[in-house]
Amino acid sequence: MLAVRRAFTRLRKVFAAHPPVPVPPRDPARPRHNVFEAAAAFVTASAEDDADRLDEAAGWVAPDALAFGINELACRAVIALARERDEPVEAVARGLLGLPRSEPSRPV
Repeated sequence: MLAVRRAFTRLRKVFAAHPPVPVPPRDPARPRHNVFEAAAAFVTASAEDDADRLDEAAGWVAPDALAFGINELACRAVIALARERDEPVEAVARGLLGLPRSEPSRPV
């Protein structure tokens, strides 16, 4: 019980030393975008070589969130394409990147 009380005392000190950062009010003229909207817009702009839209989409979310969204989009796209082609996911991914087919691993 004493350990729990000490832990809460330490937490109170941390919170007191680091007050919350005020969040600026949301601009109603600027729409909110989620990670997946940003990723879709970013990839589309990249494919169409549209630098203005690319910069705009990159500003919608944090860079790490955008990277996550792009990764998720890529995974879903490769899976969908593999199902459509009735091919293994790895074969489709390697083919899209222009890589040779991988050899099946041999038992040691």
